[in-house]
Amino acid sequence: MRSLLFVPADSPKKFDKAMTSGADALIIDLEDSVAFDGKAKARESAAAFLKSATPEARRPYIMVRVNALQTGLTDADLDAIAPARPDAVMLPKAEGGASIMHADAKLSVREAINGLPDGHIKIFPIATETAASLFVAGTYAGSSARLSALTWGAEDLSAELGAQTNRDADGNFLDPYRLARVLCLAGAAAAQVPAIDTVYVDFRNNDGFRFDQFRASRRCHPDFLLGCHLPHGAVWAISRAASAKRRGVCRAARIIRSQQP
Repeated sequence: MRSLLFVPADSPKKFDKAMTSGADALIIDLEDSVAFDGKAKARESAAAFLKSATPEARRPYIMVRVNALQTGLTDADLDAIAPARPDAVMLPKAEGGASIMHADAKLSVREAINGLPDGHIKIFPIATETAASLFVAGTYAGSSARLSALTWGAEDLSAELGAQTNRDADGNFLDPYRLARVLCLAGAAAAQVPAIDTVYVDFRNNDGFRFDQFRASRRCHPDFLLGCHLPHGAVWAISRAASAKRRGVCRAARIIRSQQP
């Protein structure tokens, strides 16, 4: 799995296009891309899509970004989508291992109710969207067998910090967000799960998108890259960058093994 693509849950017309985008994983979004008064309809659309898509033999990995535990909307999200058997839920504004244990308990109940195997639905937390989350990024290890990866976010964090921007004039992340990326990477390593890089929000800037991937892979080596409203060819670019990174890791491993007695 190299590329992950967000798809708004209130835009069913985009589901079919996303299925043929070439992305390795789709993230059906019930959170930021859906207005409050559209949440109920979006849940219905997401569930209907999951029911039709998950039985397909050849399909991308499909997860749903639910609303954060702090909003009080998570239960309604899970009630709607759990019967449709998503592969995972993406948990926004997660605050350490305690959030994962909380989500795990909610999922266990719904799996039992709907006859799903225990642990079927995995959890992908967004680990750096609140200020408090930065201080518990190292607590994910051992929180749940459902934990499949960690990713990080700069947009919500910058809003919480009251920042006007999260990048400098050259497109580099400013210090608070570089710290968040490193904490996500270290937290993922401690939990022995992959680290997934954040979205690139300037979706019309194809060249900037590719350069951002290169810069991130050189500095922090995240495992995967997220896409949001991707420009033409961007999924291909993500997959190519991730494949190149993996080839570099494999080459390094061969060199190390060749030096061992």
